[in-house]
Amino acid sequence: MRRWQWALRLVTRRMWFRAALFCVFAVALALASALAGHMISYSFAARIGSKSVDGILNLLASSMLAVTTFALTAMVQAYSGATSSITPRAVQLLIDDSTSQNALATFLGSFLFAIVGIIALSTGIYGETGRVILYAGTILVVVLIVVTFLRWIQHIVRFGRVSDTIDRVERAAIAAVRAMVQPPRFGPAQGPSVPDGASLVHHTDIGRITHVDLAQVGEVAAAIGGDIHLVGLPGLLVDPARPLAWARIPIDEQAACRIRDAFTIEHHRAFDHDPRFGLVVLGEIASRALSPAVNDPGTAIAVIEAGTRVLAAILRHRPDPEWTPPAGVIVPPFAFADMVEDMFRPIARDGAGTIEVGVRLQKALAALAVIEARARGDCHAEARDALDRALSELTSKRDTTELSQLHRQLWSHEMPPPSAAPFAIPAR
Repeated sequence: MRRWQWALRLVTRRMWFRAALFCVFAVALALASALAGHMISYSFAARIGSKSVDGILNLLASSMLAVTTFALTAMVQAYSGATSSITPRAVQLLIDDSTSQNALATFLGSFLFAIVGIIALSTGIYGETGRVILYAGTILVVVLIVVTFLRWIQHIVRFGRVSDTIDRVERAAIAAVRAMVQPPRFGPAQGPSVPDGASLVHHTDIGRITHVDLAQVGEVAAAIGGDIHLVGLPGLLVDPARPLAWARIPIDEQAACRIRDAFTIEHHRAFDHDPRFGLVVLGEIASRALSPAVNDPGTAIAVIEAGTRVLAAILRHRPDPEWTPPAGVIVPPFAFADMVEDMFRPIARDGAGTIEVGVRLQKALAALAVIEARARGDCHAEARDALDRALSELTSKRDTTELSQLHRQLWSHEMPPPSAAPFAIPAR
């Protein structure tokens, strides 16, 4: 995705964008009645009885402002609740919710439509025939308001709740997985290997990478006649001391500026191209649920299951040929060990004293090892770490024995293929 396409996508997701579009449509609909009124015959206008449009517009103007205020208040309360009781990092997904934005845009646009219609009627520019088009447009707007309001009532019941937020984070993380241009790398985490004498490109800003225009980097690679190895991936914190990319051949300042310009740097991480961020946010939700003030292991278990589905999608991911990096651009893969750690380490730390969480962690990691044999080492290391944390926190000997036996049963022999029968392990 080119950088301008990415910027346009961000603009279309802003809350004001849909509201502005609907307001423009509402004003155009109200004014079009005056321009096209001459096309309606006077006798037809008399039969329709379009004079009642005055009362309908007054009703819309008086009610839609209150409805818009109610919708906006409900949305702000959902954002505040998610910030205080779930995690602030998930609020952006609530702000980007299309149903909420459509509802707010519809209510605000309807109010503006009514105001413009009333003002135009007072000037007399419609005439008797122009009122017919305004009347038809008003009926269309009323139908749209009813449909939107019914959808909004159904939507607001779950909007911003814990389960709804978990589902949103899971969907955002899986969408980011589908945008990965490389399959994950297995094994211990490794730092970037930059050969001596390589030309390094640094960024002057400090922030998080949210998008990389690979096509632009490919153009630079073709211009300099060599490969460009990326070091910075979406989600990485960059600063003037950390390189973004390197090449074995010299890179002049003009080429370096184009490479820097291909990286979008923001103050906060974004979900779109950063699958690790979704896993981090899921881990935060579980950690807050396991805090002594909340003490909700059920939510932590739901997060483990959601995170397992995301990691399973990563293991099954095969990059789309259309997303292949251009010639001359070398993109490093995400380390699967880092993703597993981002997801499960906070839960293993904060849920170490809860046997239900410990059992679900062991089962989830074993399930991932079944999906992809190469991930067995990373999953086993995380399962062992979770077991060690639990054994130091659990106060019941029965719980420690059960968890230790489960760990040995899951990891003491070769994992069965995905089609094999499941282990006979205790239900929990």
